Amino acid sequence: MLILDDITVRIAGRLLIDHASVSLPDGVKTGFVGHNGTGKSTLFRVITNDLAPDTGRIELPKGIRIGQVAQEAPGTEQPLIDIVLAADKERAALLSEAETATDPYRIAEIYTRLADIDAYSAEARASSILSGLGFDRAAQLRPASSFSGGWRMRVALAAVLFSRPDILLLDEPTNYLDLEGTMWLIDYVRTYPHTVIIISHDRDLLNSATTSILHLDNQKLTFWRGNYDAFEQRRAETILLQQKQAARQEAKRKHMQSFVDRFRAKATKARQAQSRLKLLEKMQTVTVWQDEHVQPISFPEAEKSAASPIIALSGVSVGYETGKPVLKNLDVRIDHDDRIALLGANGNGKSTFAKLIAGRLNPESGTITRSPDLKIAFFAQHQLDDLYPEETPVDHVRRLLPQEPEARIRARVARMGLATAKMATRAKDLSGGEKARLLLGLATLHGPNLLILDEPTNHLDIDSRAALVEALNNFNGAVILIAHDRHLIEATADRLWKVGDGEVKPYNGDMNDYRNEVLGLARQGGKTAETVPEAPAPKADTGKRVSPSTLRYKIRQNEDVQEKLKRELQKLDTALADPALYQKTPDKAAQKARQRAELAQKLEEAEAEWLMLQDKLEQLSS
Repeated sequence: MLILDDITVRIAGRLLIDHASVSLPDGVKTGFVGHNGTGKSTLFRVITNDLAPDTGRIELPKGIRIGQVAQEAPGTEQPLIDIVLAADKERAALLSEAETATDPYRIAEIYTRLADIDAYSAEARASSILSGLGFDRAAQLRPASSFSGGWRMRVALAAVLFSRPDILLLDEPTNYLDLEGTMWLIDYVRTYPHTVIIISHDRDLLNSATTSILHLDNQKLTFWRGNYDAFEQRRAETILLQQKQAARQEAKRKHMQSFVDRFRAKATKARQAQSRLKLLEKMQTVTVWQDEHVQPISFPEAEKSAASPIIALSGVSVGYETGKPVLKNLDVRIDHDDRIALLGANGNGKSTFAKLIAGRLNPESGTITRSPDLKIAFFAQHQLDDLYPEETPVDHVRRLLPQEPEARIRARVARMGLATAKMATRAKDLSGGEKARLLLGLATLHGPNLLILDEPTNHLDIDSRAALVEALNNFNGAVILIAHDRHLIEATADRLWKVGDGEVKPYNGDMNDYRNEVLGLARQGGKTAETVPEAPAPKADTGKRVSPSTLRYKIRQNEDVQEKLKRELQKLDTALADPALYQKTPDKAAQKARQRAELAQKLEEAEAEWLMLQDKLEQLSS
């Protein structure tokens, strides 16, 4: 159990956490939420003992291992698989000692411990984690230095997941993942055998992977059972109850004060008035939680509507080097009211397609037809670096609207969701979320017909993401969306297009279908998925749908296989624990160790299949 007792934390004189206490049970999956800047990451530093609290203490069981993603991504010449394997320091030390040990009893102890920690299946587990995070077999053997910073951060995440700490701390892990990696991580966290605490603004992750919420608000910590949706509902109900209690108390207070004021001077009522005055002094004020108001986001409407199709592609190929197209033979159209989300792993061409549509890349071949009145707004996270650091939001808008009066410029900034106090703040001093709001506002300033968003949510908290959902749903133009936030996609998009193998095709399925596809492929080792062609009309049920009884039978068969594998593993563990085996027949010992690794891999595959069958059964039952 993790216990935070009377914790107070200040940074540079600013009070972040004030005498807060909370206890987290072992094995809990907790989402850690609160507005940006409230101190969530700082509390992680307190838990890991990198920062001492001003008051209070952290209680942890003796020998507990805490893991979190390294601050700096690995950039060495080591292959990715070796970097991840090295994260299990005990395994690395035991393997190193096994090469030099001569005492048969010590050798037996080493191999017994290696068996206990599944050391023989380590490479398969490390490869599976890397595959889930987007690295195929070839990429796993490449040096870390050959990858960009974002991809190296995935390696750092893979390393901490592989080390399997007793308490896993994840701080915004989806910021450097694509949608597919996020789906895999959610599935991984759900089945992780130890405690997980995740700082995240991804509603789907908080709903699907966590079973409790730790809320930091007004310098206090509150622990709630249930996922994020349950937390949000129960907190709203609690606030409503507090407001009613406070209203009743205020009415009672006014009534008592009125009695005191009227009868304090009367001899016959003085004692009663004095009694009520003492009650007033002892009355404790009911505390009402306050939700911080989040400024809405709005996009201006286009002055002229564009006729459909606003963009049509015919036989288009595009890339960054002549003769090496990333996407080829594209035949798609976009209408004035389309809401399209692009699916596909990073590197498959989603951003390339977005740049092509936005006119930032020219096609190598084929034709692109655009509506004559078409205005396009393009937002990408890397453009945050294009802001003028010394200029305020008002200065940025004035650059684009030099003839507009000051009042109208400030009104435009306000529509971006930036409060009056932020209008005079230099861009370099704005938070990541405020910069994102400013950039969104600048991109849409002239009223676009088509809005292209490439990962717009990385710096937005949950409430700001909700404001973005509302703004997109109120927008009267077309939207093309690239995002790792499943909730944003499901709340705003009505069409899914799959980008992969050089193609862009409609995806005939919903996000649940895509999740099952992604997780199924990850368990198979990361093979490339095929796009499901769009059907002209729903097909009739052919009767081949798997029944619940069939799934239950397969689950029982799978459990029998798992039991058999566990018995065989137990026999091998017993044999490997015998020191005589290494003295008399060292070759046989090595053979048994290899057999154990193979059986451990089969057991892991059987467990993955069991989870998939259970998911299917739950879907049929719901």
